[in-house]
Amino acid sequence: MKENLPQVYKLTARASEITPGAAEHPELGFVFADAKGKPQDVQNAIVDTRVPQKGQLVIWLMGHNGVLFDRLASYGLHAIQPHYANRWFGLIDAKKRDDGETLGDIRLEAATGEDFSPEVNIPKADGMKMRALSFVKWLAQENPEGNWGQFLNEDQSDLLWDKVIMAGASHGSTTSARFAKHQKVARVVMFCGPRDQLESWQGLPSATPANRYFGFSHVLDGGWSGDHYCRSWIMLGLAKFGPIVNVDQVPYPYESSRRLITDADVKGNANRAHSSVVPGGSAVKGADGKFIHEEVWRYLFTYSVDEVGEAVEPETDCRMDLKK
Repeated sequence: MKENLPQVYKLTARASEITPGAAEHPELGFVFADAKGKPQDVQNAIVDTRVPQKGQLVIWLMGHNGVLFDRLASYGLHAIQPHYANRWFGLIDAKKRDDGETLGDIRLEAATGEDFSPEVNIPKADGMKMRALSFVKWLAQENPEGNWGQFLNEDQSDLLWDKVIMAGASHGSTTSARFAKHQKVARVVMFCGPRDQLESWQGLPSATPANRYFGFSHVLDGGWSGDHYCRSWIMLGLAKFGPIVNVDQVPYPYESSRRLITDADVKGNANRAHSSVVPGGSAVKGADGKFIHEEVWRYLFTYSVDEVGEAVEPETDCRMDLKK
């Protein structure tokens, strides 16, 4: 009976084994195993039943990050990392890629498995939505102690998206934001993103209310030197909910802003700066050896979406037309 005691549950399953109709798309670098036979479609999940549950599911659109997942579970969140077609980015012709619409359309097709782009052919079984649904249905059966069924609708034909937090870093945060424009979700957490600096989708009407988008990035990240982040944040309407706040200078709750930055010491390394905002090996630690942004991470995932900062005018020094 010991296994039924409150505990941390960490589970994995291969998408190819639990998703009906799942297929490979080698033309997109989307395969179930590499040349040596190592599985590439392993999906990860976590829940900690020892802590009060928030009744929300984080869908993480990047490679598995155990350091992040441990924190999500400690907040009382469920979390999954589905395998879906997300390696197409470098395969698109540069001219087509930069036409202002192609990337957003491909992201939406990869997320939904619906026909939004002529550049790729990603069936429903291979998009993020179906992969996530199949995974949660499997988890509900395999780990009833984790109460995964609370995220399924009555006939288990879809997730209850109003209980879902979309999250990712860089490419993954950009796809999370693009999907949230299309599908109303509980929250969007955007580490070092979104980018798509030549696209227009960030300004489209949003199914997800704008106050539910939260961003966090480092000032030495190339997304700042290129005005990618400030542009996306302005187009998403985040200036309505507070100024850009430096979390190293302003204490929690960061003026309830949705636009958080850090200038923590990364030894001037722009690549490290890019990933330093995410829990993990690049994150900045203090003299005590502990991560300095623990409160920020908790804020991004758990702060009330209804508590918002004071509206400010969009920054005038942010270049909005990056095609010039």
